[in-house]
Order: sequence, then C-alpha cells, then structure tokens
Amino acid sequence: MHSQENFDGYTVAYDGEDLYFPVCVVLFTGAAFLAWAFLKSNPYLLIPGAAALGYAYHNYPLLESGRPRLGAGQYGMFVEGLGIIAWRAIDDIKMVPVPARGVDEREMCISLSKPLDGALIADWRRRPITRLMMRLPWSMRHDCIHISLDLFDRPPAEIHHNFTRLWHYFRA
Repeated sequence: MHSQENFDGYTVAYDGEDLYFPVCVVLFTGAAFLAWAFLKSNPYLLIPGAAALGYAYHNYPLLESGRPRLGAGQYGMFVEGLGIIAWRAIDDIKMVPVPARGVDEREMCISLSKPLDGALIADWRRRPITRLMMRLPWSMRHDCIHISLDLFDRPPAEIHHNFTRLWHYFRA
C-alpha cells in the first residue's frame, strides 16, 4: 500500500456520466477558440481559448471515472492527493450541508485529533508537475478536511455512513 493505485478496501470514484459532457464541451470550445485565433491572427481570441483549456485541464480528473479518489481500509482513510489518514488520528466524521448556487451540496468534514503531518501514515501531497493544477477532492478549512460528496459515484449519505462505520470498526 505504497501508492494510490494499489489501495485495497472500500473505494469511491468520480461519477463520470454526469461530468463528461461539460468538461468535453469546454475543452472543444477552448480548442476551437485557439484554432480560430491562429487562423484569423486574432490575439484577442487567445484569452478565452486559453481560459477554457485551463478550466478543462483543471477538471480533467473528473473524466477519469474508474480511478479511486477516496477509500478506507484497515490502516486508515485514503484521500487522493493527500494520503492515508490513520483511523486513530480522526476525531470526528460528519456530513455538513454547504449552500451553493441555491442548492445544498453535501461535504464530509473530517476533524483530526492531531496536526495533519502527524495524522498521515502515507503522505501523497507531492504530485507530478503535470498534475499540480488539477482538481483535488479535498480542501483544508478550519482544521478540518472537507470533501465534496456530490461528485462521486455513490450517494453522499451512503459514503458518509460507510466511512463512519469503518472508522468506528477500525478504531475500536
């Protein structure tokens, strides 16, 4: 269990069906703007083309639908781009609603009983240079790791329930 690719246990991936279309449309639009800018020698079209391609690059992990992004096993909780958090270092796991664009999105908030560097069994925060600006499934706010659950291939309540159940089981 030294890398993200060979993690065993309960895993969750992005739900690719709902996410392919917007990212692919933005990618195609950006490529069309850049092609048009070069064909017509119009430098003003480079800005929206580059912005669209940057957005598509940032959201590229949403297209990798089969790859695990979250997981749990006997040693702890796996979060892509973060590492494996030891079960004993987790103080609480709760699901909180976050209002966004008129809809409540659900986030899993993982509070730690010790600083992040001491809580990680395996630290995977160093990423290849080609993936530095790509989307991560987690963010750190107010001493809590926040993970938006609405993008994954399972319902948010099921994900939260399974992680909480595994946390109680392995911590005992």
